[in-house]
Amino acid sequence: MYEQIAANKRKTVILFVLAVLLLGGVGYALGLLTDSGPVGLVIALIVAVVMSVGSYFYGDRIVLASTRAKEVSKEDAPRLHNLVEGLAIAAGTPKPKVWIVPESAPNAFATGRDPEHSHVAVTQGLLETMNRVELEGVIGHEMAHVVDRDILVGTVVATLVGAAVLLAEFFMRMWWWGGFRGRRGSDSGGGAASAIIFAVGFLLLILAPIFGQLIRLAVSRNREFLADAQGAMLTRYPPGLIAALKKLQSAPTAMRSANNATAHLWLNQPSRLEGERLGTLERLFSTHPPLTERIRRLEEM
Repeated sequence: MYEQIAANKRKTVILFVLAVLLLGGVGYALGLLTDSGPVGLVIALIVAVVMSVGSYFYGDRIVLASTRAKEVSKEDAPRLHNLVEGLAIAAGTPKPKVWIVPESAPNAFATGRDPEHSHVAVTQGLLETMNRVELEGVIGHEMAHVVDRDILVGTVVATLVGAAVLLAEFFMRMWWWGGFRGRRGSDSGGGAASAIIFAVGFLLLILAPIFGQLIRLAVSRNREFLADAQGAMLTRYPPGLIAALKKLQSAPTAMRSANNATAHLWLNQPSRLEGERLGTLERLFSTHPPLTERIRRLEEM
């Protein structure tokens, strides 16, 4: 298990570096097309910094608002608060704020830039579906995300990837509509050079969103396996989370607040359609590993 945890952390670092390289590649290509040298790369990095700072300070509030989550007091949800408090003590972190999402589908997520500014949210359906042991397993999983600052890592990677995709689209739109004339309209550079630069931009336009999405999803999947293992260690009872994940397998209820931007935050891949099951291509772009694989790894602990 500890080898898996170490491997997941190494993979996350590698994927983060790939996200930075993807963004830098798009920015560099932008500089080539405009004949402006490193200006495109500088623009790409400035965009990434601005987006990252905004998501760092306000990302959690945006996520909570998008899911229609409501903060609850200990008097309103004593069992939930007791479990969150107990696992926060076990993890050695401040107690996160507790929220309930008005959804009948059983699910949960954690958000916040660090343990001192963290939030744990569960759906109403999860509270009604899980017994105490199963709910503790789910909260342990989310507390593991808080301890490891997974949300911050996911937010930064998603921001870098998003910036790369936006710049790639800007790159091609401006070229197509004649916004860049340094290379396109110059005869001195030769038609072959212009064609090569256009081909690079076209490939970036096509591949940046695909590679970017795969990078973001790979980070998310690795962190889910790690959070499962660490959550089970926090509760000292892996069967609790195993039982909860098995219940999720048979939960057909759709989520009204599900969207691509927040899908990676949830305990399990949220579905927008009643009884939706993921096909081969959908699994490739899923933000979560299959529940069967997560259950298998927990049973081997």
